[in-house]
Amino acid sequence: MTGLPSPRNAEPATAGPNGGRRSLGVMLLLTALGAVLVLTAVGRTWAEGRVGEQLEISVTGSTISGLPGGLALVALAAAVAVFAVRGAGRIAVGVLVVLAGLGVAAGAVLGAYDNGALDAEAGRKLALVSAQAEQITHSAWPWVALAGGLLLAGAGLLTVRYGSGWPAMGARYDAPARKAPARKPSAGPAGTPADLWQALDRGEDPTH
Repeated sequence: MTGLPSPRNAEPATAGPNGGRRSLGVMLLLTALGAVLVLTAVGRTWAEGRVGEQLEISVTGSTISGLPGGLALVALAAAVAVFAVRGAGRIAVGVLVVLAGLGVAAGAVLGAYDNGALDAEAGRKLALVSAQAEQITHSAWPWVALAGGLLLAGAGLLTVRYGSGWPAMGARYDAPARKAPARKPSAGPAGTPADLWQALDRGEDPTH
C-alpha cells in the first residue's frame, strides 16, 4: 500500500512550547515544595527520650544529621542553575538534583531510627559519656523529610527528561559583542598639481 508514512521514517514526537513550559513549571513546583518540606522537617523534633525519671531530652532532625537540609539547599541552587546552562550541562544538573533528593531520602530514613543523637544529648546534659536515653519515641517528621526528598528526586528526573526543551536565559544576558568600527574609505595618497592635470588628460577622475 502507498500513501502511508513509514514508521521507520517517522520522526519522534517532541514537546511543544506549551508542554515544555508546563514540565518546567512542574519541576519548579516539585523543587520548591520538596525543599520546604525538608527544611521544615529538619528543624522539628525527630526523637524524644528520658534519662532517669525527670530529665527529658529531644533532638531535631538537623541535630541527628545535617545531610538532608544541606542536600535540599543544593537542589534549590541546582534548580536556579537550570536557567543558566543548556544541553549536557542541563542534564548534569538534573542528575545532581536526583542524587540530592535520594540522599535526602536516605538520610531521613536513617535518622528516623537513630538513637545515637539522643544518647549524645543525654551525655552532654549530664556530663557523662556513658549516659543513655530511655523511653525513646520518634516523631513523623523524618517521613515528611523523606517525602520532600522524593519530590526533589522527581524534579531532577523531569530535568533530565525534558530539560533540553526548556527556555534558557535570553540573549540580553549574554556578553555584548563588540562592534568593529566602520572603516572610512581611503582617500589615497595626495598627488601634486602636475599629477592631477596628467590624470585629467588621461580621462581619469583624480577625486576617486
